[in-house]
Amino acid sequence: MEIFIHLYQYIFSNTCFPVLEKAIEVGSAFEGWSPRKEDVTYRLILPLKPPRGHIFHLEPGPVWPMRNFRIRVESVCTCEMEQPAGETRCFLHDPEQEHGRNACFSILDDLCTASYLDVQKTARYFQMFVRRSWRALPLSAIRRLTVLPSDRSCKFCVTQRRGKRIFIELLFGVQEGDSDIFVSSQYTEAAYTPSTMWPETYAVAEMKFFSYIARKAHPDTCYLRCLQLCVRCLLGRDFSTYTLKTVMMHVLTAMPLSTWHRRYSWEWLNDILHYLQRCLHEKRLNHFFIGNENVPEEIILPLELRVAEPFNLFQHLTQNPYASEHAKLEFEELRSRVHRMLLDGR
Repeated sequence: MEIFIHLYQYIFSNTCFPVLEKAIEVGSAFEGWSPRKEDVTYRLILPLKPPRGHIFHLEPGPVWPMRNFRIRVESVCTCEMEQPAGETRCFLHDPEQEHGRNACFSILDDLCTASYLDVQKTARYFQMFVRRSWRALPLSAIRRLTVLPSDRSCKFCVTQRRGKRIFIELLFGVQEGDSDIFVSSQYTEAAYTPSTMWPETYAVAEMKFFSYIARKAHPDTCYLRCLQLCVRCLLGRDFSTYTLKTVMMHVLTAMPLSTWHRRYSWEWLNDILHYLQRCLHEKRLNHFFIGNENVPEEIILPLELRVAEPFNLFQHLTQNPYASEHAKLEFEELRSRVHRMLLDGR
């Protein structure tokens, strides 16, 4: 990914297009518990910064069920700031610079809808940039790149000579202050997400949490294996991967890491399943990063998330008796599949 970022920075430096920062690895493939060995998707968040002479305003949107934001892009005067060599005024107050700006790509004209950063326009542009840039790279002679359909991210597959495929997904994000929380281009659970709506993502904080645990844990620990096995048993079931990941993060902060030895894998799997079963009985599973005092201090959260009331991911179970009973049946099937997999030695 670095080669694309360097190329972008070279082409669009000192322009009115977003500034790219180093891509951040997120998701199960980088956290070490991907349920599938084949066709793994490597996800990265590509942080966007406003170009010179612009600022981003994060405006809260509807909560369904998590927080969503719109990113308003505003032009600002930079005459009082240090100017590039040969310039004395910003484009807002220099007719010649304004004319030059209108003649080239502009974040407001090309990536926004009514002054709000548009996810779909941003995704389409980067898909085009990756496709065209690849042709100019020496790697294109020995590997084939295929851009895959997506209206809220940049997905592509790199095929090597022997047919091995690598799937990569670039999600675009804007950092909330100096925290580990971003608003991103990811899909939401809603049936329809407006193209100017950017849902809040905790993926960077989650990656940082698992890195923190890896540093603290004994090398011969089994927590990633336990999570991987449980998620593998989820495939095709109604429970979400995020549910089990949340359970695991709660369990990891509640139990001493010194006890996660591989020889106790069976006991830890039972403890994880018991924790989930209790959450289903109580119809309550709190979001790990909202109103949770057990989040490690090195993970930086916005103040409003630290002081918020805990958010119940199982709120829908309290409102729908059928969903609650169905979830309990799904849990019994999950527990059965985990035990069968252990007995089969997989």
